[in-house]
Amino acid sequence: MQQSQEPHIIMGIDPGSCITGYGILSYTSRDVKALDFGCIRPPAKAAIAERYRILFEGIESLLDRYRPHAVSIETQFVYKNAQSALKLGMAKGMAMLAAARREIPIYEYAPKKAKLAVVGHGSASKEQVQKMIQLLLKLPNLPQPEDAADALALALCHSHSLTNRAFL
Repeated sequence: MQQSQEPHIIMGIDPGSCITGYGILSYTSRDVKALDFGCIRPPAKAAIAERYRILFEGIESLLDRYRPHAVSIETQFVYKNAQSALKLGMAKGMAMLAAARREIPIYEYAPKKAKLAVVGHGSASKEQVQKMIQLLLKLPNLPQPEDAADALALALCHSHSLTNRAFL
């Protein structure tokens, strides 16, 4: 990427069937700012198909509003519980489909890599990630919920890869 002052918008997504965190950053070679962050939380009593529809439409709405240049999404963590892994994979699929329909490049990062990029070690706690995100993005408060902080960490992780590409 060229060293440019034109902002590069990055959307981070921490997928989940109950809570999907999102974080949207504006990145330039000189600065990075949080534009928005939060979560999409379908009703717990909704049928699973309805929850996925709500996730998909929520992500679509954010993509249309912010028009990111890239989507940074957490790679699937392999759970011991196959049902949990399947639900997580479906939530991730909703995010990927929404981005792919808009031809937005998708980048996947392992949770440890995102934590490493933000905190400096891959085994950081959720609280450490929240505190570093607050510090790095100069937020007045800790980003809530944790899923939003994780999504911002994924977006920051991708911004670091852009910085590294600029020097290649």
